[in-house]
Amino acid sequence: MNKPENEIVVGRLGAVYGIKGWLKVSSFTDYAENIFDYNPWTIGRDNMWQKVNIVEWRRHNKGLIVKLEDVDVREKAQLLTGMDILISAEQLPDLADGEYYWRDLVGLKVVNSTGYDMGIVKSLMETGSNDVMVVKANSNDAFGTSERLIPMIDDQVIKSVDMDAKLITVDWDADF
Repeated sequence: MNKPENEIVVGRLGAVYGIKGWLKVSSFTDYAENIFDYNPWTIGRDNMWQKVNIVEWRRHNKGLIVKLEDVDVREKAQLLTGMDILISAEQLPDLADGEYYWRDLVGLKVVNSTGYDMGIVKSLMETGSNDVMVVKANSNDAFGTSERLIPMIDDQVIKSVDMDAKLITVDWDADF
């Protein structure tokens, strides 16, 4: 099975736990346990993907472990370590007006409050203090910048997000 197109990565399977096929889980969701709200998962890497059902999960020390359907022995679980965990985008809850998922911001044009074209959102990253947009600058950028890091601070830096116009307006100097 090829990598599903409308699916997003929400975590990764880690090391085997015990001898009965349990695996550690690294969750990329805001609250780690939320990863188990989605079932089934698509797991895999490269061009090898498969649907799996969660049988059971629990907290273990400071982490999470999961038991997947038809994975009953350590050796079978070892084959799954390091695989990405994907869910269908349709499984995500609907958001309130003015809220958006990171994946929805990638590809949007960013302009500052003076109208300067800052570039296109390439990705987002989480930092200790606030999330940051990674904006790929235009090839003809007047300041010779190839990439900008713009903090995602509502009302102070992010002035508006217009999903229909595919445009983010920021209060950020073009030469920064």
